[in-house]
Amino acid sequence: MSRNFLQKLFVLISVLSLALFSVQASAEKNSKIGQLPAMGWNSWNTFDCDVDEQMIREMADAMVESGMKDAGYEYINIDDCWHGERDQDGNIQVSKEHFPSGMKALADYVHSKGLKLGIYSDAGNTTCAGRPGSRGYEYQDAKTYADWGIDYLKYDWCDTDKLNPEGAYTTMRDALHATGRPILYSICEWGDNQPWEWATDIGHSWRISGDIYPCWDCGYSWGSWSSWGVLKILDMRKDLNLRQYAKHGQWNDMDMMEVGNGMTAAEDRSHFSLWAMLNSPLIAGNDLRNMSKQTLDILTNKDIIALNQDAAGVQAMRYIDAGDLNVFVKPLMNGDWAFLFLNRGDDILTVNHDWQFNIVKDDLTGRSIDFNKQTFGYKGLWKSFSGDTSQPLQLNIPAHDVVVLRLTPKG
Repeated sequence: MSRNFLQKLFVLISVLSLALFSVQASAEKNSKIGQLPAMGWNSWNTFDCDVDEQMIREMADAMVESGMKDAGYEYINIDDCWHGERDQDGNIQVSKEHFPSGMKALADYVHSKGLKLGIYSDAGNTTCAGRPGSRGYEYQDAKTYADWGIDYLKYDWCDTDKLNPEGAYTTMRDALHATGRPILYSICEWGDNQPWEWATDIGHSWRISGDIYPCWDCGYSWGSWSSWGVLKILDMRKDLNLRQYAKHGQWNDMDMMEVGNGMTAAEDRSHFSLWAMLNSPLIAGNDLRNMSKQTLDILTNKDIIALNQDAAGVQAMRYIDAGDLNVFVKPLMNGDWAFLFLNRGDDILTVNHDWQFNIVKDDLTGRSIDFNKQTFGYKGLWKSFSGDTSQPLQLNIPAHDVVVLRLTPKG
């Protein structure tokens, strides 16, 4: 074996080792983001394909000026339709009409606000709106996003005939890791292929349903597919015990929120509270520039946000399922618990909850409460009131509304 050959072999091994180290290092960086459910804003629910750089800049401004950034929101995400065509080398371009300054300049602006910029693509040949998808261009597109300064990728599942979802999403994950930039990876496969069973080491979150619609308990047909109201999504996978798959860096995604997009205040409160309790990413979908005080107060309720961002990372369980009454229970850090009482019905619901009769046991975490042996103080997280579990709880819950309590051990 010649000396020259050995030198070339050594160089090749060194290059491959460096590349492997770089991918591993990037994977470690990506494992440090998304440890708690993402918080941000996305353009689709309000703007559909009507996106441009001026509007995105204004959303970033509004997120800061409204106090949403201070409440924990950090991502400004551009959904479908930002795309131009690919150039002669296959590099994806932005729409020059709608993003004349380019995506890098927009990312720089968003970053200057202390926020992060997200973008959208699709595992298929085209996106859901018919723009260029990333199939066959995964590594090229991921590098482009990293060069632009992108921090978040929502990756959709349209035009994916004959693709294996686990393989397709793994390919883009590896492509993102290869860039060396930490990019939060949001899998938008709609739950059709049970992503909770295979995506836990691929994405930071995965959709469990089709698209949301701003209604309480409806389905809206688009012909070949439907969008779903809050209760439809809440119930869609309730028999699958999806909470067992949710943990730090791996979240069940119930889709972007419709708070402020036409439902009642009670429905918006319930919607926001349920998404928070179930550790879904809190991605607002309204127009941040002109939202009402009521909408802002809901989206920035720090006590509710704290349930979603609790360091224990445990998704709530549906503890009572009794007609119009649902009760969700969520173990929190430091021995605290959250209780959500939901009135699904159309009339005021009177609830008499005897704490001492209702012993709580969570098989997932091994935590339990026997209120006969331990007393908790509680406070309301929407309307301010307090009490403790030594006496039964009496509530009158308006239609489609919630009461959310945080319980803290006494003594």
